[in-house]
Amino acid sequence: MPGLWYEEFEIGKEYRHAWSRTVTEYDNVLFTSITMNPAPIHLDAEYMKTQPHGQRLMNSLYTAGLVGGMIVYDLTMGTTLGNLGYTKFDFPNPVFHGDTIRAESTILDKRESKSRTDSGIVYFEHRGLNQRDEIVHICHRAGLMLKRPNDAVATA
Repeated sequence: MPGLWYEEFEIGKEYRHAWSRTVTEYDNVLFTSITMNPAPIHLDAEYMKTQPHGQRLMNSLYTAGLVGGMIVYDLTMGTTLGNLGYTKFDFPNPVFHGDTIRAESTILDKRESKSRTDSGIVYFEHRGLNQRDEIVHICHRAGLMLKRPNDAVATA
């Protein structure tokens, strides 16, 4: 199990996730289309030539989903019961076709669950950065994380 158990999360610990991905026009058009988003900022190259960025923007929810996926293997693969909510969900810089995105995370806090004995809540900050190390996405979220079962082998 590559994910971390609740007990293994340390407040303040930082992670630089190994995965990165260069985003493409295909990613943008497919994601925007299957989510039924007709916004020309994602789909219309000619229109965007007349706008301040001069080119199409990657769909921000695609960027968030990509960053959210990049953190799974290191932090939550097989050890999470799900997201509990987001308190920050920002996009301080645009993402364009051809940008390469990577992810970093910080453990902000954690606490025992008040209603479950098998889990605790971990508060994460996830950051998506482009090839110029500009933050393109930052989110704060709470995840319900399983505690280590008695028969699980410690990874530390």
